[in-house]
Amino acid sequence: MSAFDASLAPLAGGHSGRTFLGEAGGERAVVRLYPPDDPRGAAAPEVDQAALQLVRGLLPVPEVLEVRRADPAAGRPGLLVTSWLPGERGDLVVQRLTAAGDAEALRRLGGHTGAVAGALAGMPMLRPGHFTDPDLGLGRFPDIGLLEWVEARLAHWPEEDRAALGEVVWPALELLDTVRRSCLVHSDLNPKNLLVDPHTLEVTGVLDWEYAHAGHPWTDLGNLLRFDRQPAYVDGVLTAWTSLRGGERDAVLEGARAADLWALVDLAAREGTNPVADRSATLLRAVAATGDLHAWPFGT
Repeated sequence: MSAFDASLAPLAGGHSGRTFLGEAGGERAVVRLYPPDDPRGAAAPEVDQAALQLVRGLLPVPEVLEVRRADPAAGRPGLLVTSWLPGERGDLVVQRLTAAGDAEALRRLGGHTGAVAGALAGMPMLRPGHFTDPDLGLGRFPDIGLLEWVEARLAHWPEEDRAALGEVVWPALELLDTVRRSCLVHSDLNPKNLLVDPHTLEVTGVLDWEYAHAGHPWTDLGNLLRFDRQPAYVDGVLTAWTSLRGGERDAVLEGARAADLWALVDLAAREGTNPVADRSATLLRAVAATGDLHAWPFGT
């Protein structure tokens, strides 16, 4: 059996229902289960383990305590057991500071989260691709452009809405092409997947690496600023990111919004399955309707 206590309590904040709080060696631990049909194959837990090892010492990530491959024949899920890290979920911290109107604290928090995105953008990869094995070998992404992605994933949208979104995609692609290098991408880097010290506002944990890949340096920044648009927070994020990676702030923000289109389209295609997909669909429709990557349909 495993070294962790089998009595598991679901962790709040996710939509997969596969992450639990357990115990290993008398200490709290986090257990992530991987279904036998995980699209990355039976080695998915080992791929996540390798990603954590890659960034250890550069970003605050948990220690891997146990890893086990899925056994599709036996119907047994894979698992990854990691140490429990202290801190409060970042999205809850953002909500609290926003409700308090504490712009200075939001700016400091943005500085810490932006530094995480900037650090990732500085970890070079040879080319874009998904991780295929525990050695982080790179596969090939499907040979499909962003326009084709829109047509494939949003076929249920009215044709005029897809056409309007296409008018936004062209300049976005041109902007993305101005940066031709690849880096490590977390690909789900938003405050919900960050742990934060509630007093210092420093990031104490970067969690949930299952979507990590090699990709565009603006991708994580776009994710980080997708829904959290409080001016002070955005200012802190951009100040930290550009101090590490360079670039003019407005241009970098435009690039981050452009890079996030890939994920927004994919999420919008799953509208009705979870709140994030629903919000993404609403946001993407606003982008299409206004022709503005920075459109915001949710009020202040």
